[in-house]
Amino acid sequence: MFGGRFFAQARLIPVRTVSAAKTAASIGPALAMIALQMQLSEVTGLVRTNVELTGKVLTSISNEQRAELTGLVATIDRAIDQAREIESVPASLWESVAGTEASLRKQLDLFRRNVGGHVGKIDRNDARRRREYLQTNAEAIFFDSFALLDSLKAWTGYKALQVGKARDAARDDAGEARLVDVIVRDTRTEFDSALADTKRLVDSLTRELRMAELPGRDTLAQSLTGKRKDAKAARQTSARLLEAIQPLADVLHPPAPPLKAPGAVCAPESLDLKPYLRILRWFLDDEETLRVLGFPDQLDGPGSISAILGGAMEMLVASKDKAEAKTLVAVTDRRIITAKTSAFLEQAEIRQDIPIDRVRYVRAATTQDKSARLAIDLITRDENIRWIFHTDIDTTQVDALAAALAESMTIPDVERDALQRRPFASIEAGTKGESTGTRTAQPTEPAAAT
Repeated sequence: MFGGRFFAQARLIPVRTVSAAKTAASIGPALAMIALQMQLSEVTGLVRTNVELTGKVLTSISNEQRAELTGLVATIDRAIDQAREIESVPASLWESVAGTEASLRKQLDLFRRNVGGHVGKIDRNDARRRREYLQTNAEAIFFDSFALLDSLKAWTGYKALQVGKARDAARDDAGEARLVDVIVRDTRTEFDSALADTKRLVDSLTRELRMAELPGRDTLAQSLTGKRKDAKAARQTSARLLEAIQPLADVLHPPAPPLKAPGAVCAPESLDLKPYLRILRWFLDDEETLRVLGFPDQLDGPGSISAILGGAMEMLVASKDKAEAKTLVAVTDRRIITAKTSAFLEQAEIRQDIPIDRVRYVRAATTQDKSARLAIDLITRDENIRWIFHTDIDTTQVDALAAALAESMTIPDVERDALQRRPFASIEAGTKGESTGTRTAQPTEPAAAT
């Protein structure tokens, strides 16, 4: 306001997360430079954490490999500071960095490929092999993750200078104005993609470091230090690594609040849920909701010893009512997670991860033995599972577990059609078998017309 009158308007844009850059860029081309500067500032904060980590914890990374990238980052940083001071990108300043584009692109592409390779390895379904890969390649993962942030910072700064130069020229050239839009669009796409890959990788590293405190868990620190026989020293190193990487992980992915017990819990009252909830939190995705927890004794599937012995196995399980539950079942709005409780608490090892859309049928039943224990039969697309619960577990809680599973009961049309076609296929196969036999079918005479 001036003299009691409004003469201009300003819009405040909170810079709280990486996505704030998208907000600024979406307002219009006039704020393109601000959007890129916001991106640059965010990455700069992440790289500061990198410097702390690599300087205090990791000491054996290749200094020569990092020197070239460090030099490029320093060159761009200096040019950015000068451009901010004079509020312009004159030709002489642009020319001082214009020749670095090929080197910057080389560094960015190199570390994006490296990080992409790591992400591809840790996205595999085999949890044990994924963990082994993280342990074997821990140092390379650390270096490549933070080198990608360094190269992304330098590349974004370079593009910010390019936008500033093009924007100045846009006053007299409409083509330069359109170039500003193209640069902003392409740079933002690269930025978001590279940051997403780094986030996934850092999430996996952070989860693995948190698991280091579990008694049966091999740790990344054992791979880094080579002290596989000294578990205490390895866990201390893991704790220092986690302390150093945690600020970066929190910026890339704000931490979720502690996981709370759901409304339905099928467990003895004496069971302490806190250790399970603490570990389970590491595996749940953003916005994923834990609906039910169950702690049954699990029988084996069809064709196994339980199916052969039938009720005898149920009687054996029933005789162990006072024993601790052997199986963890966690039902979320997206999947069913099962694990052996001992392996879960000692190594954070998951046995099954079943998408909720694979549930085909659910049945709440009572065992036929004398104890009349509660049971749930779950039929998925690929297997049959039976869970039997201790007699002291509340019936309503077991019913709640069955109800939560039953909500997802469905048979996709493609599976239903395949099942319906099977009898016809068998009949046709049988008909063809008869036609190739030694006997020849005699033709029947047509019925007389009436």
